[in-house]
Amino acid sequence: MRTVDAAGLKIGDGHPPRIMGVLNVSAESPYDPSVFDDPGAAAEYVEKQLIDEGADIVDVGLESANKRFEVLSVDEELERLETAVETLHSTAGNVVWSIETRYHEVAEAALDAGFEMVNDICGFADPKMPTVCAEYDVAVSKMASPPDLTRPGAISNVDDIFEALEQNGFTEKTIIDPAFGGWSEAKTTDDDRETFDRLREFRGYGRPILVSINRKNFLREIAGRDTEGALSVSLAATSMAVERGAHVIRTHDVAETRDAALVGHEFKRTRTQNAELEEHDVTTDREVLRHVTPTAEESTPAVITYVVELSTVGNDPTRLIEAAEKDGLTAFSGDEIVLAGTVSGFESFSASIRDEFPNESDAIARFCTKKRV
Repeated sequence: MRTVDAAGLKIGDGHPPRIMGVLNVSAESPYDPSVFDDPGAAAEYVEKQLIDEGADIVDVGLESANKRFEVLSVDEELERLETAVETLHSTAGNVVWSIETRYHEVAEAALDAGFEMVNDICGFADPKMPTVCAEYDVAVSKMASPPDLTRPGAISNVDDIFEALEQNGFTEKTIIDPAFGGWSEAKTTDDDRETFDRLREFRGYGRPILVSINRKNFLREIAGRDTEGALSVSLAATSMAVERGAHVIRTHDVAETRDAALVGHEFKRTRTQNAELEEHDVTTDREVLRHVTPTAEESTPAVITYVVELSTVGNDPTRLIEAAEKDGLTAFSGDEIVLAGTVSGFESFSASIRDEFPNESDAIARFCTKKRV
């Protein structure tokens, strides 16, 4: 896992989770407390509500992700950029300034004016964006998106996120964002839940991960909360995201999110990492596959060991244990039988005991199907 240097701020394994606070200069943005069109008021907000509460990065959004609005043109974003630049120069405090845009012209203008990082919400759909970021030697967050400057983050098939992240390559300082939410009705909360469930797979790129999950719909509906009441579910998910390998958390609620991220960081898995050896953070066969080759087609390598307990073993547990060991599983007997092995081993075992132990065979078959989802 590489470390990305964002204007002196180290992002990656071995460093604390970084908090990206949000400032919007878009009147149509859905979260009013972060929206400003006056540079003085915006600077005060950044100092007191973002920097003082622990933000490492300030990400300035020029337009809303609300699906009801048309996207802005380059000229419209450049016009709004003036407010963002004036805010930057009016703000005191040590923080990395990031510009959220999809256009290389806007990114270049922002970098010339003092911004130090780019948040590309269209994932290099503008093919000149990576060139600009490389030439300025800045960190850039690349959000998975279709190759279309009008549809940021609108990917409904989770497997397609990997292909989207790879469009137009990476820079040396690219941070990947699997894109929660999105500017399309086609992307559902079920899609976001699956993306979150599979977050560890994105570590296969060996690059830091940014997540933007603050008050998102897929979390709100779990607890039946509206936007105002969704802080608690956002914080729960933040700790989980960091434990699963996220390095940057983009949020409107800086102080609370920082605390939640630190808890996730404290209890994440300890992995060996040195010049000779890096232990990957994997829990499923699919995560292993993504580390071997992030672009691989879906399959299940026989490399991860699973442990399954059977509480009912028919009339002949000895026969079941012998069958399990014949198929390459390890069996431990007691009041119940505990089996350990790979998914492929369990599949073979399920087939071999289908006639003699139909209940156990069905249970193992369901387990194998679940692991392949």
